[in-house]
Amino acid sequence: MSINLEVERKYDVSVDFRVPDLRGVAGCEDVGTSQTRTLAALYFDTPDLRLMSRNITLRHRTGDGEPAWDLKLPAGADERREIHVPAGRESGIPEQLTRLVTAYTRGRGLVPVAEIATVRTEWFLRSKAGTVLAELADDTVTAHRLDDPTSGSGRRSWREIEVELSEGEPGLIDAVERRLRGAGASDGGSASKLSLALGVDAGRSDRPAGAANAAEVLTAYIARQRESLLAYDPLVRLADHDDDSVHKMRVAARRIRSVLRTHRKVLEQQRTSAVDAELKWLTDALGEVRDLEVLQARFDQRLAASPDVGGHPVFMTELAARERRARGRLRQTLSSPRYAALLDALDIFVTDPPVNERASGRPKKQTVKVIDRAWRKMTRAYGEAREGAAGPERDAALHRTRKAAKRVRYTAEAATPAFGKPARKLARQAEHIQDILGVHQDSVVAARQARRLADEPAAHPADVYTLGLLAGDSRCTAAKAADEIAGVWKKAAKPKRLRALKS
Repeated sequence: MSINLEVERKYDVSVDFRVPDLRGVAGCEDVGTSQTRTLAALYFDTPDLRLMSRNITLRHRTGDGEPAWDLKLPAGADERREIHVPAGRESGIPEQLTRLVTAYTRGRGLVPVAEIATVRTEWFLRSKAGTVLAELADDTVTAHRLDDPTSGSGRRSWREIEVELSEGEPGLIDAVERRLRGAGASDGGSASKLSLALGVDAGRSDRPAGAANAAEVLTAYIARQRESLLAYDPLVRLADHDDDSVHKMRVAARRIRSVLRTHRKVLEQQRTSAVDAELKWLTDALGEVRDLEVLQARFDQRLAASPDVGGHPVFMTELAARERRARGRLRQTLSSPRYAALLDALDIFVTDPPVNERASGRPKKQTVKVIDRAWRKMTRAYGEAREGAAGPERDAALHRTRKAAKRVRYTAEAATPAFGKPARKLARQAEHIQDILGVHQDSVVAARQARRLADEPAAHPADVYTLGLLAGDSRCTAAKAADEIAGVWKKAAKPKRLRALKS
């Protein structure tokens, strides 16, 4: 299996379109043409097109070397992550690919939905040194829809241009686009060949739009976080080291939990408490991996800066092994019926929000109340921390303040589409508080973990000394962060942003 990040744009062109001369465009010195070839692809999806609705495509392709399976996942503007698996001798879709789309299919079978034949001529844009900067594919496409018996023959034909960045700078695609537009090309009307073949626009149709009331503010935010959670799911399954996917998936789940709690007065608690409990179960599973990632990264950084520590400590090898085992458990969690049921519950929440009559009010009234309550809780938590003596109790109070700051941040983020700049600035204020408290908490946890590792019966004698250094270093960092908290709080916790939201 290979994984490639492709940066690509598509353009619609007429049958008689002539590819313009691209020499001289952003460092392109030469344009070489490959021979024309025919590619054939069979596309798979659930009967209700769950993959295509999120711009995901799964296909079996021939005509380009050995037969292979390709799974393409959205990765940002103009970007898709392509996972390529040689077809081999097996019949059917490779299990490693079906696992990656489990969060979308949730037990539904994958069936052939379209056959697409492409007559392709490729143009290679090269630098003066011969480096391929980009590839331009001139495609004449014939598609046959397989999943809809009411569509007649279901055949469609069109011509399109694809430009994929290779070794060129990102601005190259913009320069090529200007040249193509000048020759008569227009933006591609669809995200993929498959959506054109099926005559269906990719993209979710159940995302709430607008913010007429507090319910819509809340539901729209949860819908965005659900999509983020789903987008990171296959990356978490793929990852075998810290690529930030576990962290971002965990943050999406935490954001949902946070707004469920801050908006509890407008929600039916019987339904939301069950969702909240399952989200906690998921964040705990993600947290086991994430905590080990953070701990190893922190220790690696400190060890690299400590010339008196030689060799690779045994405890670092053990931490890496623990992370691998935790990742295995996490993959099992993401393949469980319980996880699928949680995703179903989030879908139901978005389409049928469990809100009460309070949520029908305009967001200006109800959402401001929610944010105000979250802000006051954060202020009370910090007051308790400030009055406490240094030590475990104060550390715990600062951690509570951090969690409260997260809730303010996420609640203000949820309100941003309805309130604009005041909510965005308030969220940024809370983030500043969260960040410095995060440095403190991470340092406290690192010192505690270093001591635990040193106290383990099997700890290597040399490691005990190193872990003592790491624990001491972490305590110093925590103390420094604690000294800085008051200054950050004084600046970031000014109530003027909250007053601006209320005005």
